[in-house]
Amino acid sequence: MKHRIERPQGIPLARTLAETLMFPAVLFLGLLFCFPTAFHAPQPHHAKIAVAGPAVEPKVDTALQLQHPGGFDVTAVADAQEARRAVLNRDAVAGYAVEGRHSSVLYVAKANGMSLELALTKGFTQLAAHNHQKLTVTDVAPTVSKDQNATTLVYFGVAWSVPGYILATTLLRAVTFNRRRKLMTIVGVSALFSVVGFYVGVGLDYFPNDSSVLAIAFLLTTAVATFASGVAPFTKQFFPLVGMGLYIVLSVPSSGVSPVPLLPTFFQDLHAVMPLGNAVDALKGVLYFDDAGVLRPVLVLCAWITAGLALLGLDAWRRHRMAARQGAEVEQEDIEEVEEPPVEDPSVEAPTPTALPVHHHHQFGEPLPMLEGTVRDEEQQPVRHAAVTVMDTRGRQLVRTTTNAQGEYAVTGLPEEFISVVVSYPGRNPVVHQKLLQSGVAVRADFTMHDRRNGASPRMPSNGVVRK
Repeated sequence: MKHRIERPQGIPLARTLAETLMFPAVLFLGLLFCFPTAFHAPQPHHAKIAVAGPAVEPKVDTALQLQHPGGFDVTAVADAQEARRAVLNRDAVAGYAVEGRHSSVLYVAKANGMSLELALTKGFTQLAAHNHQKLTVTDVAPTVSKDQNATTLVYFGVAWSVPGYILATTLLRAVTFNRRRKLMTIVGVSALFSVVGFYVGVGLDYFPNDSSVLAIAFLLTTAVATFASGVAPFTKQFFPLVGMGLYIVLSVPSSGVSPVPLLPTFFQDLHAVMPLGNAVDALKGVLYFDDAGVLRPVLVLCAWITAGLALLGLDAWRRHRMAARQGAEVEQEDIEEVEEPPVEDPSVEAPTPTALPVHHHHQFGEPLPMLEGTVRDEEQQPVRHAAVTVMDTRGRQLVRTTTNAQGEYAVTGLPEEFISVVVSYPGRNPVVHQKLLQSGVAVRADFTMHDRRNGASPRMPSNGVVRK
């Protein structure tokens, strides 16, 4: 006699495929459109130029607009010293002054980026040649010899920021940590990363020995980790998309790998608000510009930390309200211990628990069940469509399915730990088994359900199985 095997209620194929492909597809599209758009054709966009002499400024502005329409914003200053000071104060990326009829000088800062210095030198060399002048280029903020392209600080910034997001992700699964412990962990790890990164950079002569770097690096890692921790409860399964989108897809192109004045306007605007770009600006200020322009980026980093703390507080208030609404009488310190279930991050998480169709002979390539069993009534007849719920030791539901016509069920992707299996059916007493799952071992949990109408009540014996 042949029996028709019914597929248990699990995650539909289309939904599973969509959830599987959503993260890599969105990340692919983000990288595809952001990175090439930012880097493929660097050219000046509203680069600020200080020109010595009100009489010279209109001629320089006209010539530069012919070369690069919209590429430069030219401002007149009193003299050559003011033009040079504008570059050092980071009010302009270049200063230009005419010295006599046959010579001119261009003040640049290599710390703003080698490619920007080359673009400026090329443009003003053409301008000087048109005016029959010899151009002298003066670098007022040179970088260390091992940072010829002036991009090393960006790479260190990436090393201080991206691990901050990964730290927030791993802390989501530290269910024994309350918020206070998680924040203390973020502070400790941020301090450790800043110290290690600083001494690596100084030891390898990648940037000057200035202890202010420690504070900025600490703020960067703390800002990323705190904001990521705060936004996670509100974005839930979309948290990996938000984190990777913020801290890689949007942050890296706007960080200064390509000098900011050579980026399209959209990425220049991003640079003004993203933590990585502001940290790089602050690092350049303390290392190469005598602390000029440091206050604003530091305040932006502090704003990210404040926003993260505010989100954490809002989440605590929200859960307190939910607990109060449900009639739970708990003190505030108990609320502090209640944590959200770990967020599924496809880059580091284990497979999602999933119900499987029941096969007595599994085909090659099909996932093997970690847990399977049969549900029968007191007459040993199969119970069809009995609800099977698998929970972890913290009471979090891992997966829910139903039995087929033969009373069978199967599940895979479960954690290797103790789990509770609860079986329920209308009119019958629920039954619970507790099982220990181990790698490579398929565990069986069979159930016998009793009719609730006979007046008996279930009891829980010491082995964790509810019987009548």
